Amino acid sequence: MQLHISPSLRHVTVFPGKGVRDFIKVKVGSRRVSYRMVFYSLLFITFLLRFAFVLTAMETIENENNCSTIGCVGKRIWRRKPESMNVPEEIYRILEESGDELEEIKGRSEVPQSLEEFVAEMKSSKSDLKTFSVKLKALVSLLEEKTRAAKIQEYLYRHVASSSIPKQLHCLALRLANEHSTNVGARLQLPSPAFVPYLVDNSFFHFVLASDNVLATSVVATSLLRNSLHPEKVVLHIITDQKSYNSMHAWFSLHPLTPAIIEVKGLHHFDWFTKGKVPVLEAMEKDQRIRSEFRGGSSAIVSNNTDKPYIIASKLQALSPKYNSVMNHIRIHLPELFPSLDKVVFLDDDIVVQTDLSPLWDINMRGKVNGAVQTCHGDDKFVMSKRFKNYLNFSHPLISENFDPNVCAWAYGMNIFDLKAWRKTNISHTYHYWLQKNLKSDLSLWQLGTLPPSLIAFHGHVHIIDPFWHMLGLGYQDNTTTADAERAGVIHFNGRAKPWLQIAFPQLRPLWIKYIDFNDKFINKCHIRAS
Repeated sequence: MQLHISPSLRHVTVFPGKGVRDFIKVKVGSRRVSYRMVFYSLLFITFLLRFAFVLTAMETIENENNCSTIGCVGKRIWRRKPESMNVPEEIYRILEESGDELEEIKGRSEVPQSLEEFVAEMKSSKSDLKTFSVKLKALVSLLEEKTRAAKIQEYLYRHVASSSIPKQLHCLALRLANEHSTNVGARLQLPSPAFVPYLVDNSFFHFVLASDNVLATSVVATSLLRNSLHPEKVVLHIITDQKSYNSMHAWFSLHPLTPAIIEVKGLHHFDWFTKGKVPVLEAMEKDQRIRSEFRGGSSAIVSNNTDKPYIIASKLQALSPKYNSVMNHIRIHLPELFPSLDKVVFLDDDIVVQTDLSPLWDINMRGKVNGAVQTCHGDDKFVMSKRFKNYLNFSHPLISENFDPNVCAWAYGMNIFDLKAWRKTNISHTYHYWLQKNLKSDLSLWQLGTLPPSLIAFHGHVHIIDPFWHMLGLGYQDNTTTADAERAGVIHFNGRAKPWLQIAFPQLRPLWIKYIDFNDKFINKCHIRAS
């Protein structure tokens, strides 16, 4: 290649080799440029091109992980740094094959206890890739073990808290029982004789509540009447056990909710409700014995190192006294308890009513027995994702051969029961039949109390109602906002975090406590507080 510069320095002509006359003309400024300046400029450009070539070659040859030469400077200048780096395949291989090394590190107590300690150790020792990977895996494994232990401990504490009676509630029951024995006003007939005929009048709105918790029952009753548009048409039937009857009767005698009609009855008032005549009582007795022998108690459950925390939580929940309480099983006998009534709304004692419930009597049940909210569709995927497979053990052939795991479940807590339609079915018989099957199978068909056999017994007899009437989950998750809960007709604190316990979620508890009169003398003397 030949270079020719015109005398005026206005043109630079480059002649290719081999005699070819093609040339390239490059115009320069009209300003006079010296020959020496052009020569040095071309020389500098040639040097830069060669320097770039050398840097690129060195970068390709040299290991990029140990970039210690000036080649790294060229890399930063001439090539853009990639936005993301892929994890080397070597790390994956080491993490998958580092079982023995991991046990050895654990045995020497060399596992880093925190991320900060791990980073500091890696920087100071300048470890190789294998040591880095093994210790990283050891750190993650340690943190997983600690998290699992903490979750299990949390579930155990919640189980203990939810299974015991707070001293304030115990105090309230004792004071009311004493009042019942010493104060004639606490022993008034409920309802008064003039209102007794309304207890079987189907033109009234009949609600049924079964509970041995006086404070919880008072909140349900107060919220129901305070939000009712027709309180004079409300009849509330309260059913309790013999030990709680005097306390419950005393409370509602001294705190009448006029103009509503309140009835308080104990199970001992029903002559037919005795062991030998009611299969569920025998089933409960056997259930208690098998639970103590088969499950081994809470200590055996939490000591299991193979079960996942949520499995342990469900097993602990199965030990809750609530699931073996006659108050929880009584709803299956509603047609016998109220033989003259055509329709009732059943309420759990851990709900709060926030709207008028009289429109429930206008719902066309289309011949179905149970009006309930489905629990497999909704915005809250954690609460509203329950199907038969979440409650029944489909690994057992007796369940898998008879039911579809993907059938949508429904909720207890606020249910419309058409008692006339119920009496034409064999729902109660089916319920007791499957209770016996579960007992004979060592409680292996399901784990949680009354809902699983009810899902079986009422299968095909459920009319789905609008979710507005029943919002679930306020007792086992705190994702529900106060604004969302306030928009529901009935909110349900199902789960362990009951609103009368200290483990209740603080942002949701005010929705319950606003129906308690903290100036009441019994509430004050038992030190029941809003917080």
